[in-house]
Amino acid sequence: MARSFVSEARRRGLGTRKQRIGPIIEGLAEEHADAEIALHFGSDVELLISVMLSAQTTDVNVNRVTEKLFVKYRKPEDYLAVPVEELEQDIFQTGFFRQKTRSIRGAMRMLIEEFDGQVPRTMPELLRLPGVARKTANVVAAELGDAQGIVVDTHVRRLSQRLGLTREEDPVKIERDLVRIVPKADWHRFPHLLIWHGRRVCDARKPRCEVCVLEDLCPSSRLH
Repeated sequence: MARSFVSEARRRGLGTRKQRIGPIIEGLAEEHADAEIALHFGSDVELLISVMLSAQTTDVNVNRVTEKLFVKYRKPEDYLAVPVEELEQDIFQTGFFRQKTRSIRGAMRMLIEEFDGQVPRTMPELLRLPGVARKTANVVAAELGDAQGIVVDTHVRRLSQRLGLTREEDPVKIERDLVRIVPKADWHRFPHLLIWHGRRVCDARKPRCEVCVLEDLCPSSRLH
């Protein structure tokens, strides 16, 4: 599917990916001026914990859990001060709670031992933390003010393919395609724009192309 949309954009004369990306970002920014991360957090550590908990669950569910969690746990040491079973119970509702507990405790221990209790800013350092893969590291780095890549979640993947910005399926390869065409100044907000557009308009099963601000730029809209 994604490959046909890349070819379709070329066949329809919609312009190259680099020619279209500017108008795409502008259109989405005007339509979704409120697009931002949906997770709630009040510190760098809370940001890291929230993103780690968000794997395989919804942001709404994570926010429901962290509303109480962040009252009880305020600094890295707090996550190591309780029995493993207690932390597991506190994050149980986010799913995969045993693995997430191991990752959180490992990450908090490394923050204390190697980073003076502070969340690191660079991708190589973030990727050293237990349980932190590229997507999590990208989100944290971007929210801390220094986007070093482009977050690729299910919405970003789907919309990038539908917009003919990539023909890839693998998130790492999709990110590689996107960083080539998206201006670095937009690396932070671009995923949020796609995520919010995916939630509000470009639904996975039934995209609302008739009300989409990108209809004239999107090769897939002409095929629905």
